[in-house]
Amino acid sequence: MLSTKLRKPLAIAVTVVALGALAGCSSSGDTGSTDAAGGTYTWWDPYPQHEEGSDWAKRVQACGTDAGVTIQRTAYDTTSLTNQALLAAQEGTSPDVILLDNPAVSTLADTGMLTTTDELGLDTSKVDANLLAAGELDGKDYGVPVGANTLALYYNADILAAAGVDPASITSWATLTDALSKVTAAGKKGITFAGINTEEGSFQFLPWFWGAGADLTKLDSPEAVSALTLWTDWVNKGYAPQSVIGNSQNTSWEEFLTGDFAFSENGTWQVDSAAKQSFKTGVIQLPAVDSGVAPAPTGGEFITAPVQKDTARYETTKKIIDCMTTPEGFVETANTFAYYIPPTSDGQDQLLEQHPDLKTWVSAVKAAKGRTSDNLGTNYPLISEQLWTAVQSALSGASSPQDALAAAQKAAASATAGK
Repeated sequence: MLSTKLRKPLAIAVTVVALGALAGCSSSGDTGSTDAAGGTYTWWDPYPQHEEGSDWAKRVQACGTDAGVTIQRTAYDTTSLTNQALLAAQEGTSPDVILLDNPAVSTLADTGMLTTTDELGLDTSKVDANLLAAGELDGKDYGVPVGANTLALYYNADILAAAGVDPASITSWATLTDALSKVTAAGKKGITFAGINTEEGSFQFLPWFWGAGADLTKLDSPEAVSALTLWTDWVNKGYAPQSVIGNSQNTSWEEFLTGDFAFSENGTWQVDSAAKQSFKTGVIQLPAVDSGVAPAPTGGEFITAPVQKDTARYETTKKIIDCMTTPEGFVETANTFAYYIPPTSDGQDQLLEQHPDLKTWVSAVKAAKGRTSDNLGTNYPLISEQLWTAVQSALSGASSPQDALAAAQKAAASATAGK
């Protein structure tokens, strides 16, 4: 039997990133529950843009119907959802199912408020290990990813052609920097990205950080310094605009849509936007320092089951989760959120049958890495804040990359000491 006692106090703050434009109003309803056999099961998710009557809401209800229950769905924005979940656990009113932004899973798991996949009897054997790891804490898995998005490098094919750059030749930092040199020499702009002092800044910097071979437990390693030096040099040489210091992912994308930039680091959520432009676009995976593909961080949600006093409810909760995580279910989620990549090979194959142009994104997700992986858990937000602070300091010229990261490592070590 699962313990309903929380392991840690719930006064925990987590920095999370909403990887899409979440708009609209939350659904209403309390979190009360009824009989385990039949009745009503409560469901929370971070998709207020999908109101009652939407395809997403209908699909959630259909999984409840298949399990013999009615689902009472409530939608919050991403940050509010995490805070509400922590409060509900403290008050003993947790919903039966929560879809959580993946960095928040370890935060909630650390309090003891989530069941493990083993305890619920969920089969995760077909889920890609790199994606499942984002919901792991101390060797236990606390949910199933419903899909993942990540980052890659969009390019303006017209600009590259005019500058004599073959996108297939970009396989390392050196070849990318050479491409930026050619593009700017031809009178165009190089690359835009998000270096803002929020989680989005860390999210966009991590592929270069990890692509250098750096580790989040040592922010001032030579590898980390080389990654921040790369970004700083691009700004200093005019290959990237000064605006990257304040750019969010949306504002950097708006820069790319002007048609003046050769490259934009951005995510799967811009696939449809890229296809609608008057100029021809393409996408390549982010290069690692010398060769190969850099691991980019994963975005996307996990479907989780909070601990309940009435453990008889878990049997139906499992049926609801199983319904949402079939290969066909993963593809439905992928299409709904344009585009989440399914976390299983079967789901990915089915998605590619419908959208063969997503092949690069499937490969990028397979190479991606969870931000809380490596058992960082609740330490990740503390480390990430220092990382984006260092990026800001170096890009603005306030500190050298070495000094900025040395200060970040000292502050991160202090913040995580004893945790």
